[in-house]
Amino acid sequence: MALRVLVTGGAGFIGSALVRYLVLERGAEVLNVDKLTYAGNLSSLTAVADDPRYRFLRADICDASAMREAFETFRPDRVMHLAAESHVDRSITGAADFINTNVVGTFQLLEAARDYWSKLDGGAREAFRFLHVSTDEVYGSLGDTGLFHETTPYDPSSPYSASKAASDHLAKAWQRTYGLPVVVSNCSNNYGPYHFPEKLIPLTILNALHGRPLPVYGKGENIRDWLYVEDHARALDLIAASGQVGETYNVGGRNERRNIDVVTRICEILDRLVGGRRHADLIEFVTDRPGHDARYAIDATRLETELGWKAQETFETGIEKTVRWYIDNAWWWRPLSTRYAGERLGIIDGPAPVGKDAV
Repeated sequence: MALRVLVTGGAGFIGSALVRYLVLERGAEVLNVDKLTYAGNLSSLTAVADDPRYRFLRADICDASAMREAFETFRPDRVMHLAAESHVDRSITGAADFINTNVVGTFQLLEAARDYWSKLDGGAREAFRFLHVSTDEVYGSLGDTGLFHETTPYDPSSPYSASKAASDHLAKAWQRTYGLPVVVSNCSNNYGPYHFPEKLIPLTILNALHGRPLPVYGKGENIRDWLYVEDHARALDLIAASGQVGETYNVGGRNERRNIDVVTRICEILDRLVGGRRHADLIEFVTDRPGHDARYAIDATRLETELGWKAQETFETGIEKTVRWYIDNAWWWRPLSTRYAGERLGIIDGPAPVGKDAV
């Protein structure tokens, strides 16, 4: 009998990669629960849309009755919770949506899962898992050295990361208080195909293809660890299947890069593949984001040693695949211009912020 997985946020960037992997590579039956906000895109699921193992439910995870009904009708063996508001810049000027979806929505989903799980019989109850998918941003900002570990204290800097930190704590509390078999994962920055163009890599690619400015915050010296999204999907499946209940697993690509180096590398690839200009001439340094963390870097040793996962893509191979995908798949990204046209987000009025990350 096929594994039955309820995926929340399956029309998003990471969620759609996970759904494609589960259906096409693992042969699982998947119920994708997604509200279809601006970043949700069913076009990202064209490859599985007609597969009998895939079904879609348009619903808000904050809707308690809809979540209870989804559990009772689909009867999953596993929940993989990815539904979230995820863009830091949008959280700066619209924090309410992040609190509602990421905190209240996670609470409602945990409650629906607990109610469903408590009624399962012995074998099904023992095998059930709830994977809560989170971010490395909950840990705050690293200095020039060191890595985030599973035991690193939380120190979120933005409304987005604070809302994800809160949801992480809720998930673990539901395991400790009620016994719900929860596992948590925290990942580094994802990139790859089907990425909504508000984020650094797709925004840079598409702006460059259109000859528009390539905005780089501050001096471009902020460092991120980059993880190819399909590597992440494999990791999530493995963590849900074999991770220890109540534990956290960090997922990272071991690919630290300064933002400016990411942008210039994309420009070099575009110079070679499409030509026509020197794309790095489009780079413009802009006022930094408030509370912009200096550096993130994940230590994925636990995932690698305990569960045997290893990233298949280096940054060089992954970024080449990503740029080529955007060049070849205008059918996917061109319609998105009605939702987002590349404008700067997260600009606030008033005095400059004060604190450890003030700029």
